[in-house]
Amino acid sequence: MSQSEPIRTLHFADIHIGMENFGQIDPATGVNQRVLDFIKRMSDVVDYALANDADLVLFSGDAFKTRDPSPTYQREFARQVVRLTSANITTVLLVGNHDMPVMEKRASSVDIYRTLSVPNVIVGSREELHVVNTRRGKVQIATVPWPMRSRLLQDDDLRDSNIEDLDRALEDIMEQELIHLAESVDTSLPAVLMGHFTVAGSKWGSERAVMIGRDTVVSLSALNNPVWDYVALGHIHKHQDINAGRYPSVVYSGSLERIDFGEELEQKGFCWVELSRGHTTWRFVPVKARRFVTVDVDATADGETPTEAVLRAIERTAIDDAVVRVKVKLLQTQEAFLRPKDIEKALKTARFIVGIAKDINRDNRTRIGIEKAESLSDPELLRTYLVSKGTPAGHIDELMAAALDFLEKQPS
Repeated sequence: MSQSEPIRTLHFADIHIGMENFGQIDPATGVNQRVLDFIKRMSDVVDYALANDADLVLFSGDAFKTRDPSPTYQREFARQVVRLTSANITTVLLVGNHDMPVMEKRASSVDIYRTLSVPNVIVGSREELHVVNTRRGKVQIATVPWPMRSRLLQDDDLRDSNIEDLDRALEDIMEQELIHLAESVDTSLPAVLMGHFTVAGSKWGSERAVMIGRDTVVSLSALNNPVWDYVALGHIHKHQDINAGRYPSVVYSGSLERIDFGEELEQKGFCWVELSRGHTTWRFVPVKARRFVTVDVDATADGETPTEAVLRAIERTAIDDAVVRVKVKLLQTQEAFLRPKDIEKALKTARFIVGIAKDINRDNRTRIGIEKAESLSDPELLRTYLVSKGTPAGHIDELMAAALDFLEKQPS
């Protein structure tokens, strides 16, 4: 089949179904509300693929949070995959570090699709070049899963190497695999490289907080090869084109949902790719990810009304259905005037309240700055203290006189 028009391709990654932070159990389903968010984002992606007559869907790894997801989470992921395959859309599932088994011989969390020979599904668990027939023509897809050390580092000479030497050896092996794949490409057909790893120069998001396995870094030069028409990456949650302005685009689609406040300002989504030999174009498509909102208030100038300052800030902020945290800066004398219950009441339209963090400016006690203070008499200590506080000299004399008078009247 010759290619008469671009192959309509959807690229997404890093769903991490199973993330439960900042959520509660949904009584209707028995599933954590945040897990439902992640499932809904995948459903939105599938909706888009179906509505736009996609030929090919590339999932660049990390279907689940853990390597052994619950049957419920596997079921929800499978429901979305079946929607794609039932529409005759070829779907490639790349194995990411969160999908990879601890031991080489064990199955990954997505191997079941290959075991059952699910039609229109390719599981990318090896460095391999696949040729796929789509409704708009043939396409070559090279799969490079998360580099599993126990599988790639088979050389006996490496067994006694230190971590740094093993890292370098693994990176060399990865780059050799990428060269081999590129040499196997038929340059008359469109070609996509799928990978789940870190590219040197990419910008990290919050994924380090949930990362499984030691990271491997691949140079951009190993990917920046004109035999590829598009490089579809997963693993890093921040959407970015590492090869911006040049061909091919080397793109992290980014994750579909935010995992913490480190991603509060990041836009989430997937990539829609018009794939053709030598002329591929793409665009980022945002999704309606759960908003994370920080209400940041400096109430130090509000005297005995710090709560009111926070309430005004909440009123100015769009918090509806968001994961919300409040950060309030206070003086030590204001802490007793802060009313957390009133603040929580004002946040009632939020989906989840993370907490109210108080940044309190504690009064620093003034040190007298003398040695052997115990050798001084009470009047000497008092005078030294008053001087250290910057008390005017005339006032010191008055205070000392009053103090001495008080001390003389005390019974011995």
